[in-house]
Amino acid sequence: MKADFWRGKRVFLTGHTGFKGSWLSLWLQVLGAELTGFALPPNTSPNLFSLARLGDGMRSIEGDIREFAVLCDALCAAQPEIVIHMAAQPLVRESYRRPMETYSTNVMGTVHLLEAVRASAGVRAVVNVTTDKCYHNREWFWPYREEEPMGGHDPYSSSKACSELVTAAYRSSYFTSVHGANTPPGLASARAGNVIGGGDWSDDRLIPDILRAFASGTVVRIRNPNATRPWQHVLEPLSGYLKLAQQLYDAPDQYAQPWNFGPSEEGARPVRWIVERMVDLWGPTASWQLDGSDHPHEASMLKLDISKARNRLDWHPRLDLAKALAMTVDWERRRLSGEDVRATTLAQISAYPFE
Repeated sequence: MKADFWRGKRVFLTGHTGFKGSWLSLWLQVLGAELTGFALPPNTSPNLFSLARLGDGMRSIEGDIREFAVLCDALCAAQPEIVIHMAAQPLVRESYRRPMETYSTNVMGTVHLLEAVRASAGVRAVVNVTTDKCYHNREWFWPYREEEPMGGHDPYSSSKACSELVTAAYRSSYFTSVHGANTPPGLASARAGNVIGGGDWSDDRLIPDILRAFASGTVVRIRNPNATRPWQHVLEPLSGYLKLAQQLYDAPDQYAQPWNFGPSEEGARPVRWIVERMVDLWGPTASWQLDGSDHPHEASMLKLDISKARNRLDWHPRLDLAKALAMTVDWERRRLSGEDVRATTLAQISAYPFE
């Protein structure tokens, strides 16, 4: 990461009140960016955005990306040089319950964001954050590369595949010098694996569910212990998004593409492996058992090929999975003991070995 690149850069971040958005907001504040966030209010209590007092170091705008005029006015007023789009309905099981909201947020929200960028002069780089679940999942052992077909069994995965298709269409139709724009923004998409870390209180996510059970002294119920996912600490993909935005800013024609930011091979582990190690980290009061009830379909095997990011962005994971889990448990223990959440989060950002 270029030491001085972000200082004074005007950045517009959607979804800044969410789990990943909150971590990225604090990191951008540390880097000295002039940050404007646009998102709905935090949807959990507690939430990292409030506990880390993130609104003190940025301009925070409450708004819905499904309302185009509001989003467009906010983005144009901010006059950003870099736009990072993270606002989404991010949960598979929630997408089964509320498919219309999932599609309107994840698909039309992307359209609205890109239309707002078109209406705003001065944007140099746009990163649309999607997910590893955008791929047509064949339940095979091999990791997915960026050119694999899009797909999605459930509404969430399908909506993110649609967001990728929207991004590709806008890139070829509007964000290219072929069509006569003087300096069109570089538009890329970023696909990460299952992200973990302190400050996530979402429902129906493995790590938050485990930590809630540990803190309350109850048994963790695991519904699919053999499902394999590419697990990574939240700082890993965020470092990829930042590096990608830098490259887009300087050379949009070379980096305006889709990118995978997943863990190393050892980071793709089954749920059983995760929960057993978290039990060991927490101590003798922690335990788990199989949840044998019926649940909606979720993919059982999913891996990402990160060769492209390694070779062309010089990006690679810095934390092994054991370290990522230890950082997550340590963050939560510190919060429960009353330590300052902002200070704990800043310490983990500062200790991240990016260089």
